[in-house]
Amino acid sequence: MKQIILGTAGHIDHGKTALVKALTGIDTDRLKEEKERGITIELGFAYLDLPSGVRLGIVDVPGHERFVKHMVAGAGGIDIVALIIAADEGVMPQTREHLAICTLLGITRGVVVLTKIDLVDQELREMALADIRDFTKGTFLEGAPLIPVSAVTREGLKDLITALEHLVAQVEQKSADGIFRLPIDRVFSMKGFGTVVTGTLLAGQVTTGEAVTILPPGITAKVRGIQVHGEKAEQAVAGQRTAINLQGIEKSSLERGEVLLHPGTVEVTKLLDAEVIYLAHAPRPLKNGAMLRFHTGTSYQMATLYLLGINELKPGEHGYAQIRLQHPVVALPNDRFVLRGSSQIQTIGGGIILDAHPQRHKRFKGDIIPQLEALKHGSPAGVLGLHIRKAGNRGVELKRLVGLTNIPPAVVSAAVQELLSRREVIKFDREAERVIDAELFMQLAQQMTATMEQYHAENPLKPGIAKEELKSKLPPEVDGKLFTALLADLAGNTVVIQERDKVRLANHQVALKGRQRELEEKIAEIIQHSGLTPPSAKELGEQLGAAEKEIREILALLADAGTIVKLKEGIYYHREPLSELGKQLVALLEKKGKISTQDFKSLAGVSRKYAIPLAEYFDAIKLTVRVGDDRILRSGGKE
Repeated sequence: MKQIILGTAGHIDHGKTALVKALTGIDTDRLKEEKERGITIELGFAYLDLPSGVRLGIVDVPGHERFVKHMVAGAGGIDIVALIIAADEGVMPQTREHLAICTLLGITRGVVVLTKIDLVDQELREMALADIRDFTKGTFLEGAPLIPVSAVTREGLKDLITALEHLVAQVEQKSADGIFRLPIDRVFSMKGFGTVVTGTLLAGQVTTGEAVTILPPGITAKVRGIQVHGEKAEQAVAGQRTAINLQGIEKSSLERGEVLLHPGTVEVTKLLDAEVIYLAHAPRPLKNGAMLRFHTGTSYQMATLYLLGINELKPGEHGYAQIRLQHPVVALPNDRFVLRGSSQIQTIGGGIILDAHPQRHKRFKGDIIPQLEALKHGSPAGVLGLHIRKAGNRGVELKRLVGLTNIPPAVVSAAVQELLSRREVIKFDREAERVIDAELFMQLAQQMTATMEQYHAENPLKPGIAKEELKSKLPPEVDGKLFTALLADLAGNTVVIQERDKVRLANHQVALKGRQRELEEKIAEIIQHSGLTPPSAKELGEQLGAAEKEIREILALLADAGTIVKLKEGIYYHREPLSELGKQLVALLEKKGKISTQDFKSLAGVSRKYAIPLAEYFDAIKLTVRVGDDRILRSGGKE
């Protein structure tokens, strides 16, 4: 069944609350002050069961100019509006302002109700109807049903219900697949239950027992119970007036303007890119750097507007701006907002959020406007591509893309698949479903090959660069999974070859020339003949009249070839004496069961300088295992 919210709008004392009571039997004025003064101050809530079976949620808003901020908070989640105009007064200032606010909030369907017809004669009624038709020309209410009604005599109520029935049939149901968001418009405590928050569920769904986060404060709570239109429910879905009983949280820690969400779905922001619509009746041009009252959802605060590509907006114009907020807010692309003056408090404009997590812009940078145009008009794949590119070298998870774009998960998944098939993005982390812009991926791969080219040029005798060293040359946001994907891509295209912990360009070959070849042979011979007390690289260099760096490079080559073995402390042994010592060690351990470090020194006939690395080598190859100060033969260990 459809979940639809109707909101009232109109000037103070034009009969909004009386009409709601006549339709539903519910008095939405709940405050003592409201009843004493006879005006609506806060938001009121009711519901109407239509003949079709649809339960229509109703938000009754205050009409006084001082309480427009409450009106905006209530209007944010409505689907259709009933613009209330009293027959004895006609169109008044808040009639105009409320209609402008509804337009700015993207409401496109409604009905106009001429109330208090019992107070005027037929001639005045007809005059009022004619004035209303003129007033609504050029607005979304032009041609909308115009129903004369009396809450006192109940004349016209059936016609109004019929008109509402037709409107409801035209409204598309809000998506239950989107991100669960409930902007809080009321917080109270109930004896025996605890803290309760209410709001219009904008998107998604919530179920009893689930964990929720309240942002901006970042408080986590559990859903203890749910009511929809005053009745207990296990689940609430988009489009419903919802009350949620929260477990383990005090009423004093929450307030209107905060938002209930599922944990980890959305991040707060203080910076927004938006299209700004400046109303034609605004008193003066909107200048760059203007400080205004910014309303979105059920929240409002002061904000500064920085116009992009222009210095001012004239009344009736629209343009792009970066909005800098004083406090964090929950906002998503395609959310609507309202702007009101900071000193002369009246509604002057509003707009649509295009990017809720932008970078700070230089106002006249050439690519800003095309990017914002693409965000406004682009396909899901186009919008996602922009956000993936903006994520940079870290890449971005599909789950986070949902929160960044306000595009439903299934649509995000399909659009990313489209981008993958076109090779515009690369998926490099299947577990977290993380993707990166293909052009950035290519640039990182090119940076890696350039680094390897330089390394090979500077180290011609080294077979390859250590993977960790290569990774350290990349931007710090490149993590292990992206690095592995880059290597796999380069290897798959036969650009590089991976060899254990090293990597080299496929065309790199170590080629020893004349003297270097002689050095290699002499070094191998010296190490073989030196048995278990081989010379260091420095000593080899002195003995052979070569630079220590060159000696180390050749030692590394011999080790990679398997001719010699590198132990800790940079000591190189020929395989033959190591193998012989291993056999002696096994024979001794099979006989005695264990060997101390001192006895190992005696067995090898070497000083502690060589004995410790040798003993640790046999541990490393799993021949022996250290137990206290002794070593024993590892189970199954044989040289």
